Amino acid sequence: MRLYIAEKPSVGRELAKCLTGPIARHDGYLVTKDGVVTWLFGHILRQAEPEEYDPKYKRWRADDLPIIPEHWKLFVAKDCEKQFAIVKSLIEKADEIVHGGDPDREGQLLVDEVLDYLGNKKPVRRILLNALDEKSIKKANASLRDNRDFFNLKQSALARARADWLIGMNLSRAYTLAARRAGHERLVLPIGRVKTPTLSLVVRREREIENFKPVTYYLIRGTFQHANGSFEAQWKPQDTMAGLDSENRLVDKKIADEKLAFFEAMPHDAVISSYQKVKKQEPQPLPFSLSTLQVLAGKRFGYAPQLVLDTAQKLYEKKLTTYPRSDCEYLPTNQLSDAATILSHLAKAGDAQIAAWVPAANPRQKSRAWNDKKISAHHAIIPTTVQADVTKMTQEERNLYHLIARGYLAQFYPVHTYDQTKVEVCYKEETFTASGRTERDLGWKVMYQSQKKKQETDEGDDREDKDEKEENAKTLPAMKKKDDVAWKRGRMLEKMTKPPTRFTASTLLAGMKEIHKYVKNPEAKKQLKDVYGIGTEATRATIIDDLIRRKFMKAEGKKKYLVPTPAAYLLVDALPDELTYPDSTAIWEDKLHSMSEGGESLADFLQGQIAFTRKLCAKAGDVHMEVKGENVCPRCHQGVLTKRKGKNGVFWGCSNYPKCRMTCNDKEGKPDLEDAKARLARRPRRAAPAVVSATAMAWQSRQADAPAASRSYSGAEPYDDIAALNALFLPDDYAARMEADEKSYAAQQQKTSSWQSWADKPKYSASPMEHMEKDVASSSFLCPRCREGHLRSIHGKNGVFWGCSNYPRCTATFDDDHGKPLLK
Repeated sequence: MRLYIAEKPSVGRELAKCLTGPIARHDGYLVTKDGVVTWLFGHILRQAEPEEYDPKYKRWRADDLPIIPEHWKLFVAKDCEKQFAIVKSLIEKADEIVHGGDPDREGQLLVDEVLDYLGNKKPVRRILLNALDEKSIKKANASLRDNRDFFNLKQSALARARADWLIGMNLSRAYTLAARRAGHERLVLPIGRVKTPTLSLVVRREREIENFKPVTYYLIRGTFQHANGSFEAQWKPQDTMAGLDSENRLVDKKIADEKLAFFEAMPHDAVISSYQKVKKQEPQPLPFSLSTLQVLAGKRFGYAPQLVLDTAQKLYEKKLTTYPRSDCEYLPTNQLSDAATILSHLAKAGDAQIAAWVPAANPRQKSRAWNDKKISAHHAIIPTTVQADVTKMTQEERNLYHLIARGYLAQFYPVHTYDQTKVEVCYKEETFTASGRTERDLGWKVMYQSQKKKQETDEGDDREDKDEKEENAKTLPAMKKKDDVAWKRGRMLEKMTKPPTRFTASTLLAGMKEIHKYVKNPEAKKQLKDVYGIGTEATRATIIDDLIRRKFMKAEGKKKYLVPTPAAYLLVDALPDELTYPDSTAIWEDKLHSMSEGGESLADFLQGQIAFTRKLCAKAGDVHMEVKGENVCPRCHQGVLTKRKGKNGVFWGCSNYPKCRMTCNDKEGKPDLEDAKARLARRPRRAAPAVVSATAMAWQSRQADAPAASRSYSGAEPYDDIAALNALFLPDDYAARMEADEKSYAAQQQKTSSWQSWADKPKYSASPMEHMEKDVASSSFLCPRCREGHLRSIHGKNGVFWGCSNYPRCTATFDDDHGKPLLK
């Protein structure tokens, strides 16, 4: 039995229709004479969560990071258990399996991972379905390939999935914990290999706009008279003259006025110093990949990338266009045989403009798009041989089908040819330049000129670019080098620089695809120019939508410009450049692409990801975020005091624990800072250990009895305001002080104790007071540290010691001396 495993039910149904019937329908699969067809629901297996590797990871702790699985685990998704059981039973019965996943990286993995999970040893072949019309399916089924040919593609997808897990799970936890230490209790910071640099593009663009300072500059244009007619040329200032900014723009109005007056003055004789006329050709635009379709549909119709993907998927499932999640803009040469049929059907599709363009199309014309070397698992998005009827489509489907059809038609039109002319005029030892073009053959551009205004919008021209295009499009009179011309008149244009435009979903998607423009390292720009961008064709739109859904950015205004939220600034500012700039991500994408072609190993790639994750988790421990909350910790200033419940009641502790161990009593639902200051005033030390030992108390007693001039305390006196409280928690050289305590205490105890040295002294417990026996009665010894509690005898694991009944607010401990606390 041959078993076909499709990626989703709709593909499975279309595949079964093209096999020899009749079709018998069963729960989760279809039976034909040529074999059984079943399907998955995308990724039917999911990556294990951290707590499924070890229950301790259910609690987010910085000490556990990074989490690196020794053996990667997969689990059946809960809502797919029934279908998984059906697929498993069919695999057990099959003699041969046909892998019917989508012809891309993810499509390869999601079927392969099921086969690997079940330990399949049966032969597997691969069907590549670039379109769902009957002719395409039968053609693909007649040319099945060995699935082992796509092993590298699977490794690439596996590397991508595991890298995303390592970075997403570990760094999201690391930086969320850092945010919570700064008082952002409810904030979760989702960090992704692609998501984070994408958000950073929006944040940096917004800051460029906020910090932009407009500059006024001036242009001078002169009209010159030639024997064959007049033309206008623009003055090109010499870069050594005064009044220019760093971009060689004339920003001094006085100098501009003087220059214009100088040009207007006699004599007016000038000469053509350079004249170039070159015949140029502009090839047909390539057909669409998903990204280029999303970008153009966004600019032309205002469609969000996800809407474009969903609409293209519907056209694909209706068999009207080819596979939509394609990153390829080229076509296989064997598709040329379908050209005449497709063109004929486009003429009858109900689109009047398309129908008017079809007669001039030559199906034997071969553009640069037909290139087998550029084809991988799939090709560009084009119409299929199925007859379409645009009158039965939705508005979105009709508009997208029009763009796809026009892009396909352009391949059968001649190239656009024109003459490009460049002229330089020498006038009063200054240079004026002009350029123009003369159309020879519009070729494919005839389909785009009919909507010239729309086309300008498609290309996103700003006014400066538009002016430049108009200059280049001007028709110049016939002339040659050294011809005489004369100045007729001049004019000055006042221009103002403009800030960069905010991203829309479409232009952000274009930025993800052309990521080399945004890398930080200038040396990497050239290396990454040919990279396929960050993210995949199928995931880029989802990533943008997810950032909006999680409220890290929002779409504003009629044009839906993307604006970052305060959470976005917090996240981007806290992260190191390795995460916010796309350099590393773009290089990884290049490596993933190389891996799909056999150029990189999975193990080496993951080792690099693990090292990167370790490095970034370590950086997260030292990150400083904007502190949020009304009770900023007076000790570290990097956390806030939060209410906690201990075994002995409510208290307040720093959210930056364990780095900061600041604690405070609770007073009517607020931290009692006055009490902390009072406790500070009662003990003459700038810094104290978390647990005050008997040796420390002995040192304090001796210091209290000593003359004021000989005391080692150097804190601020009197204890006023919060400065004194800050001084209480300053990081003193605690180790050195404890060493001094030990020596001093040992010298005193030699007179009264039987042990001879500090090393011989029994090491009594100073463990937390939760081991305190409840039946020990309160003694008459008032705690000399807090003067609120009483000292009680406690049996620890190393013997008897004395502790304060006011624990945990007071953590003083004392050695036992024949049933009494040893205070001196």
